[in-house]
Amino acid sequence: MLITSMFSLKYINVAMVTVLKNVTNVITAVGEMYLFNKTHDNKVWTALFLMIISAVTGGITDLSFHAIGYTWQIINCFLTASYSLTLRRVMDTAKQVTKSGNLDEFSMVLLNNTLSLPLGFLLILLFNEVDYLSRTPLLQLPAFWLVTTFSGLLGLAISFTSMWFLHQTSATTYSLVGSLNKIPLSVAGIFLFHVSTSLENSASILFGLLAGVFFARAKMQDKSQTRS
Repeated sequence: MLITSMFSLKYINVAMVTVLKNVTNVITAVGEMYLFNKTHDNKVWTALFLMIISAVTGGITDLSFHAIGYTWQIINCFLTASYSLTLRRVMDTAKQVTKSGNLDEFSMVLLNNTLSLPLGFLLILLFNEVDYLSRTPLLQLPAFWLVTTFSGLLGLAISFTSMWFLHQTSATTYSLVGSLNKIPLSVAGIFLFHVSTSLENSASILFGLLAGVFFARAKMQDKSQTRS
């Protein structure tokens, strides 16, 4: 999931990556239907349909369209949805097979990161990272260590908050809440990286972001009706 995200950002601007990530919500919602027998009302499906339209129109009007980048991003959407659904399944299974009936956030983060170590070592060997690190002058820069450490702390915080969120709610809700940060992220990406965009593409990006917000609202209404 992280690898495909990095590769997609090499070819696509931040704003378009943000809009295309809305496809993850669609995949997650469909996955929950088949894996957890969950149903969604018409408002949720309408919002999902709007997200698909925004992603398609965004790709058509994207001035910097790159087929390889879009391919990496679509793969990332499937992997991200699979990640959310798998975590939800693991948490449900833990309730049945553990004495406590639960796996706390610390245990989930520990297991999640431990299982990623073999892949990390494999990538180090494939990309010859040891040789690169032995020659790069970056290791001598205090700013590099500061930024790297801060990035690691943020990653750890994301892991803990993600696990806690999935403990409290569903995979679809976890996915759609992430849509709420897409508006400032897309705007910041366009201005900070001086992305060339057209009026049509900007409109499609805004349309996709609003669809994500509408999705969040529809899902919360669906949840409140289910409780009542």
